[in-house]
Amino acid sequence: MSAQRDINSPRLVVLGGGPGGYEAAIAGAQLGAQVTVVERAGMGGSAVLTDVVPSKTLIATADAMRRVSGARDFGVMVGDRDTETVADLSVVNARLLELAREQSSDIHMGLERVGVRVVIGDGKLLDASTVEVTRADGSIEKIDADALLVSVGAHPRELPTAIPDGERIFNWTQVYNLKEVPEHLIVVGSGVTGAEFASAYNLLGTKVTLVSSRDRVLPGEDADAAEVLEEAFKLNGVNVVAKSRAEAVVRDDDGVKVTLSDGRVIEGSHCLLAVGSIPNTAGIGLEEAGIKLTESGHIKVDGVSRTTATNVYAAGDCTGVFALASVSAMQGRIAMAHLLGDSVKPLKLTEVSANIFTSPEIATVGVTQRMVEDGKYQADIIKLNLATNARAKMMNVTQGFVKIIARRGSGTVIGGVVVAPRASELIFPIAMAVHNNLHVDDIAETFSVYPSLSGSISEAARRLHVHL
Repeated sequence: MSAQRDINSPRLVVLGGGPGGYEAAIAGAQLGAQVTVVERAGMGGSAVLTDVVPSKTLIATADAMRRVSGARDFGVMVGDRDTETVADLSVVNARLLELAREQSSDIHMGLERVGVRVVIGDGKLLDASTVEVTRADGSIEKIDADALLVSVGAHPRELPTAIPDGERIFNWTQVYNLKEVPEHLIVVGSGVTGAEFASAYNLLGTKVTLVSSRDRVLPGEDADAAEVLEEAFKLNGVNVVAKSRAEAVVRDDDGVKVTLSDGRVIEGSHCLLAVGSIPNTAGIGLEEAGIKLTESGHIKVDGVSRTTATNVYAAGDCTGVFALASVSAMQGRIAMAHLLGDSVKPLKLTEVSANIFTSPEIATVGVTQRMVEDGKYQADIIKLNLATNARAKMMNVTQGFVKIIARRGSGTVIGGVVVAPRASELIFPIAMAVHNNLHVDDIAETFSVYPSLSGSISEAARRLHVHL
């Protein structure tokens, strides 16, 4: 139900319809603003149309393959003994793109339901209070605003010597063009995106080579978690080429050749480039409107999402804070609360929970072990492997752990890591503890279901209690 408005309601224009933009639009409308969202492609932005929704749907399919392939270990016979489980990638990709379109449509209707006006077109700032929109038919509209929120996202970074063609060489938005499971996929980049796609295509039956410029996969993540993932990769046949940088990728007659910095050449059928992203901040009038950018082209924002221009806020990947849909959405909501006088708390990066959708999943929240080791925090850390968990044994889960980080002296939970199937769900109780400054005893004394994977969270808390 839309909020009551009058002619004195502030006029808000949101540039970009991704999570940061549409969450801000909903919050703004509910707080009484007259809201217009300008989006280039479709509501949900790249997160819904070409990134998060499609990739996680692909990963869900890969996880289904994993469970079917492992069914015999539970005594379940699937088809004939000699029948191989295969993925029809044309069906998989058609399904995930349709889900993305449905989600985009749902967001669009949800915005209109609360009174938000949606304009599809390319927007740019003429100044800090005017947005010009060019529609597909060439028509132009100027929209005046009392306040702006910029949430224009980012696009895949490309190498000048490895230009994607959408057929053999892909960035992560193009990979859904595939009609068949690749024979040999070379993934360049061992960060979150590269690791997720390597894991997914490996489970779908593809031979995968992962090229990492660092000494391990996921160099920015928890070291214990990265080690578990590398073990899983090794067991599943993923070839990790560490300490190697891709210099060039060229298309051959029936495949690709990836040349490394040491001169080695890796041949495969396809190549996926996952080498970072670039904010979509160029050429849309930001600097002319008084909005300062960093050297990397990201928009400078403070804890309540304000830019350097009066009444202009920013949210999402274009700010370079955290490339997470949840953070984008939180930035958008915080911006609206600050702008429209609602209760507001600045963004706390030490409370952010995140998940890497590999197999197994890796979920994290709050303070990291690296921060503790670097002396930024004084903390006690307990790591409890899932190998002794009864439910894990029933599920044939042989890899993973729960890690809880508690402030030394007070026992307050300040961080955690979960490596397990559905770690994205299991991290939530630890995130609740971090957000609410709970003591480890608050977790230890809370009933958990037996048997359950979450039982290892309370068990880890009980063991940590002994160290306080």
